[in-house]
Amino acid sequence: MKIENTLTYSDIREIPRLLHLFSERAQGLKKTALKGKNSSVYLVGRGSSGNATLFAKYIWEVYAGVITNFIHPHSIFEAKKPLNFKGQAVWAFSQSGKSEDITACLKLLKKWGAKTVAVTNEPLLAENPLARAANTRILLSNSKELPVAATKSFALQLWAVLWTAQIWSGCFGEEVFEDTEGLLEDFISGGFGLPKDWARLKRAPIIGFVGRGPYNAVAEDSALKFREMSRSHAVGYSAAEFLHGPVGAYTSKDFVFCLSPSRKPPEDLLKVEKALEAGGAACEIVFPEGGKFPFNCLLTDIKMKMLALRLALEKGLNPDNPEGLKKVTLTF
Repeated sequence: MKIENTLTYSDIREIPRLLHLFSERAQGLKKTALKGKNSSVYLVGRGSSGNATLFAKYIWEVYAGVITNFIHPHSIFEAKKPLNFKGQAVWAFSQSGKSEDITACLKLLKKWGAKTVAVTNEPLLAENPLARAANTRILLSNSKELPVAATKSFALQLWAVLWTAQIWSGCFGEEVFEDTEGLLEDFISGGFGLPKDWARLKRAPIIGFVGRGPYNAVAEDSALKFREMSRSHAVGYSAAEFLHGPVGAYTSKDFVFCLSPSRKPPEDLLKVEKALEAGGAACEIVFPEGGKFPFNCLLTDIKMKMLALRLALEKGLNPDNPEGLKKVTLTF
């Protein structure tokens, strides 16, 4: 199978256009981007959507002054007494809107007084239980994502997070959104190079992804895409957590990507690189393909997803429909 013939590649090609369409209606977030008392929000999501909530925490706290808290559905379902969510805002991220536990969690929190927001990529309410359960919803696009691994919908979630911060605080300026759309279009159209040690990456038993701040979310989702598409043992970390133990598990057979937010790697990534080199593990620092931080996260995210796609094809796997996985994972 050629890369151009995969649905995953088609979805990636569609990203710049979908981001532009979202930007055209981003002012609508003034009504739908709810905040709770004391300018705070609660976030819940699974898989790629969970990684998007991690990105939201970094962006909203750093740039918009909005405190964000993570909800774990298990603790909500097992609560011995109703929790007081009166006056709070809960955002639930789910690309399909069909995650049963996320929907049930949102309904319970709404019953306990929360104002709720559903962030989904399913336009039809009849097929979107999460959006039906929420007080308000944010639709990412009208373009459904068919492959198992989320590519365009994850990029749209990050875009929605950045636009929400802009609507709340005017922290970025609107011109950076337009500039980033153009960069993404040029980047995707220009093709993707392979890592300098591609052969070593292909045979690595463990592939690590390390990032800091918003790039931590990109590292987590990059690892997820490598697991889903190429069936690799891949793990994402924050730089600080990686140095607190996981670094010791990486050997000369393994491969680690360090995702830098700029052409000058931050000190903690250099510490990761040094520690890995001491153990003989291959380490490649991935620099942003242009653009301003944190918007350049999207370019690195796409680059990593394209590598996962290429690795899957070289292994003779179907990246659109990996064996044993489904588009909607039903958990409760």
